[in-house]
Amino acid sequence: MNEMLIGAIATASSVAALFFLRFWRSSGDRFFLFFALSFFIDAVNRVALAGRAVNNDGQPEYYLIRLLSYGLIVYAILDKNRRRK
Repeated sequence: MNEMLIGAIATASSVAALFFLRFWRSSGDRFFLFFALSFFIDAVNRVALAGRAVNNDGQPEYYLIRLLSYGLIVYAILDKNRRRK
């Protein structure tokens, strides 16, 4: 059951990444590119978590990858607001 939920989250993250990638291609705004990269990193992280024999997402490497993913979102927001001024 846990693997199925992780797979659903990975699929949703992949769909979100493709969604933002489509907007980046049409607008050229790197805000959407950063969001697409963030969701793609999250999807890869979830697939790696599901592929392990022991599903222990409390290990530091999973949190560091998620920190990188969420950091990209924060950077995209800050970059968008800084360029607007």
